[in-house]
Amino acid sequence: MHAGGNERMSTIQVYLLMLITIVFWAGAFIAGKVGMAEFSAWTITAARFWIAVPCIFLVLKWMQPHNMVPNRQQLWPIIGLGLGGTFLYHILFFMSMGLSTAINASVIGASMPGFTALFAIFLLKERITPIQALGMVLAFVGVLAVASNGSWYVLSHMQFNAGDLYMLAAVLCFSLYSIGIRVAMLRYKISPYMMTAYTFLTCAAAATPFGVYDAVTGKLDHVSMTAWLSVAYMAVFASVMGYLFQMISVRYIGPARTSIFMNLTPVFATIMAYVFLGETITLHKGIFALLILGGVYLTTRRPGNA
Repeated sequence: MHAGGNERMSTIQVYLLMLITIVFWAGAFIAGKVGMAEFSAWTITAARFWIAVPCIFLVLKWMQPHNMVPNRQQLWPIIGLGLGGTFLYHILFFMSMGLSTAINASVIGASMPGFTALFAIFLLKERITPIQALGMVLAFVGVLAVASNGSWYVLSHMQFNAGDLYMLAAVLCFSLYSIGIRVAMLRYKISPYMMTAYTFLTCAAAATPFGVYDAVTGKLDHVSMTAWLSVAYMAVFASVMGYLFQMISVRYIGPARTSIFMNLTPVFATIMAYVFLGETITLHKGIFALLILGGVYLTTRRPGNA
């Protein structure tokens, strides 16, 4: 009885940890919107990851102190994934934040698990059930509805907001990255801690020349403390602490239950965008978000589960 109580309390604590993580990730959409008012996408990426890199390497040293440096076989996949995944995703994400609303970006971002499952079918030859296929269709229709703002004219004339298209490109990029790291970690025996640390480092290094250019041309001379704090928030809370809390959750309650919490990100992001940015919440956007989340649920649930 006593052990059962402790186990239950432990599960509740993990659930609370994941709720905090979702708030951190939802806040990244708000912070990204604030930061992009004063930074370029390149510079905000460089600043975010140079703040995060020392923290994540401390985690790597703590978790595997005798295996901190990748070998030659591991290095090239890590660099490739760091450039094509972490770096490219964040450039597209921040470009989206500069042109779209935080609500639209977070709702489109919610479709990521669905697209990851779709790519897994073609690239990893994973099998698909009719229910999963229906889920993918629903998620895709939901994304188109958000990007077109529910307008058939916008959809038929392909007059989408550029920021929404950047976010969709970011989702596709990260979905492919998710497939890539799954394959690379198994094939080259790379731990999640090493993969994260060195893809973060690759991303920071790739963005640095653009950040230096902005600095020497005076573009950073009048950046406000609020903008710098938004970058620090994304680095420490969304990147480092969010990643650590997610790893803890996966360890104790498994990836399936952890992913359910991740689907709450657009809900919290929408509320925070309304409170802090004054963005408008409309009924049709809520319906489109439910369409995407429902599609993602059908796509990612295990066959045979109710």
